[in-house]
Amino acid sequence: MLNAILMMLVLGALLGLGLGLASKFLHVQPDERVDTVAGMLPGYNCGGCGYPGCSGFASAMVEGDTDEFKCRPCKADKKKEIIDYLKNTPGPDGQTVAIKG
Repeated sequence: MLNAILMMLVLGALLGLGLGLASKFLHVQPDERVDTVAGMLPGYNCGGCGYPGCSGFASAMVEGDTDEFKCRPCKADKKKEIIDYLKNTPGPDGQTVAIKG
């Protein structure tokens, strides 16, 4: 019984150490522009742009999957603000995104 308990403690410690090292060395820096752009969009999640909701469209713009602003319910001033934000704010890789209005 004691042998099994010790074995489980050692195994748990090794797996915990492995997870800790993986977290440190395999960490991926998230692109915070996606959340910012999604917050600037109207939030209707209508799908009129062809993407699954506002966060899907924001992700597509930031990742460069679309080069055109397709959100129909978005007001003109917010549209310009989003396009300017993406043009002037670099991501973790240092790249900016150009979106056509």
